[in-house]
Amino acid sequence: MTDKIKYAIIGAGCMGQEHILNIEIIEDAEVVALCDTSEQSIKESLELLNNEVAIFEDYNELVRANIADAFIIATPNFTHIDVLKDVMKSEAHLLIEKPLCTTVKDCQEFEELSKKYPGVIWTAMEYRYMPPVQRMIQEIHNKTIGDLKMLSIREHRFPFLHKVDDWNRFTIKTGGTLVEKCCHFFDLMRLIAKSEPLKVYASGNQDVNHLDETYDGMTPDILDNAFVIVDFENGVRAFLDLCMFAENSEYQEELCAVGSIGKIETEVPSNQSGIANSDIRIGLRESDSSTKETIAVDIKILEAGHHHGSTYYEHTSFIKAIRNNTKPEVSLKDGLIAVAIGEAAEISINEDRVVQMSEFNLE
Repeated sequence: MTDKIKYAIIGAGCMGQEHILNIEIIEDAEVVALCDTSEQSIKESLELLNNEVAIFEDYNELVRANIADAFIIATPNFTHIDVLKDVMKSEAHLLIEKPLCTTVKDCQEFEELSKKYPGVIWTAMEYRYMPPVQRMIQEIHNKTIGDLKMLSIREHRFPFLHKVDDWNRFTIKTGGTLVEKCCHFFDLMRLIAKSEPLKVYASGNQDVNHLDETYDGMTPDILDNAFVIVDFENGVRAFLDLCMFAENSEYQEELCAVGSIGKIETEVPSNQSGIANSDIRIGLRESDSSTKETIAVDIKILEAGHHHGSTYYEHTSFIKAIRNNTKPEVSLKDGLIAVAIGEAAEISINEDRVVQMSEFNLE
């Protein structure tokens, strides 16, 4: 395949538009079609494009048109399973926005259906591709800090954005905050630990956000803060500190890993901070000093979204897998287990107990 990779976007809202911005700055890719039932989302997406594209309201018509090499699925979470069942008829390559589905059950159903699928199926986990995070992971896996023992991730950020019909205000449509928002972090934990989750225990609540909103007489029920601990089979313990009423934070994400001989930490600047670069800091136990490395990201890439350049690098890796006919770097199994940890954390909070991952049939 030597021509540009032709993308079709199914779901032209906030995240679909971020994908468009990044595809626009990749030389060997282009968007050829948009599909959404929202005229406003289509209008906003068209303003980001430098070429004419086909417009569809029905994704089944898009599939039948057979004009794309790859589909991006960026529709509301609760629609993923039904969209995926239909889009699979295309046999095109698939990039599916997180979470893969809203429940473990739906993820497993799609995984089973896709066993003989000929195209690349990639779960979009942008946080893996943030440059400072990738650099940190490299140092951890190179044993710079010895054997990893503890990992902590803090995200202090703004509330959920307004989306079409505010579908993201309700657990039944999102899978819950710890599935919808935090599957990114649970995926990172598992990637960094190089191990499978053993048990999950969590504490969280909806204390501040969306309490004065009503939709058809219903008040939103999504968590806006939580602590989550994940124990892994190899003994690594990971901790998530989430707060979604902390808009004025200098850093949106902060990551810290401690090993047997040292500690490594980094952060990802918030969009409001005006900071472009991040530092990787490494301190070893038997040293009187620490090292610091600044990780810079091209401003053009930074401006193409809200995930510190990661969506661009995700697409370049996805395109490489398509052209080389190789396995996805982020598989359906990765997407499934990230959802399972999030679902376990939601259960832990709702039922006030430790949740064993063996309660899910993940084999």
